[in-house]
Amino acid sequence: MFAIIDIETCGGKFNYPNGRITEICVLVHDGLSVVDKFTSLVNPECYITPIYTNITGITNEMVKDAPKFHQIAKHIHRITDEKIFVAHNVSFDYNFVKAEFASLGFNYEREKLCTVQMSRKLLPGHDSYSLGKLCNALGIPNHARHRAEGDAVATAQLFDLLLQAKSAKR
Repeated sequence: MFAIIDIETCGGKFNYPNGRITEICVLVHDGLSVVDKFTSLVNPECYITPIYTNITGITNEMVKDAPKFHQIAKHIHRITDEKIFVAHNVSFDYNFVKAEFASLGFNYEREKLCTVQMSRKLLPGHDSYSLGKLCNALGIPNHARHRAEGDAVATAQLFDLLLQAKSAKR
């Protein structure tokens, strides 16, 4: 089982409290398709600067009444338990989630899988392996770029293609 995850943040580094999660989407994938989903805005308990609002469209007003990470942490822990943490550029998303749990005094550990690395290996020859450019090249639509659910759904579709490519290479 896999947990395909995408987050949006209000900082480029996961070093708590400099960077915090503002939105998260977890798609549970059974190896064939998505079977469960959790999406939430997250109150980062800090100011979202205009640069990050311009990237994501997420404003301070939007997250004002959103749950704080500690309020959704149990659910995130449960929905990702015993699943491989999958993300496009997995270190970014994983380190932010791990840092949020660490700020609560918990050690969050999951096996990781990176769709950037998988794409480079299984789909060689692309000019760029950024999520947006790779999805465009492969015909994967994403009408909510730089929003957690839009990027997670695109990553899940990419993951499906990668699983097919891996199976075809056997």
